[in-house]
Amino acid sequence: MPAAPRVSHVLETSLYVADLDRSRQFFERVFGFELFLRDARMCALGVPGGQVLLLFRRGGSTEPSPTLGGAIPPHDGTGALHLCFAIPRGELDAWERHLAGLGVGVESRVAWARGGVSLYFRDPDGHSLEVATPGLWPNY
Repeated sequence: MPAAPRVSHVLETSLYVADLDRSRQFFERVFGFELFLRDARMCALGVPGGQVLLLFRRGGSTEPSPTLGGAIPPHDGTGALHLCFAIPRGELDAWERHLAGLGVGVESRVAWARGGVSLYFRDPDGHSLEVATPGLWPNY
């Protein structure tokens, strides 16, 4: 099998939410993400490192979405999904204080065998969010 063409990083990832404004405000408040785009079906938030978090209104993208350059294929999702955001090792305590100050409860704290530590918490739709220090994976 020939080698796959190169991939540089994950550019976009998405969550499907009940209330776009509530979720957008949560991610702006908790993570400080910048709003790039907002329309009736979705919003795009800038994540450091050249990445984008897409929040789609649940059920709002089940039909093709026409654009000037072509149609975006339909997609949707249900259930409690998961995202993890990398944080510097020295920021873990600041994240615990930040979440507590916002009234966002930490569901779990995990110390990994490679030395990383993860904090798990939920967004308003019940998605499992994680911030993790280096030492979680062989590449991080």
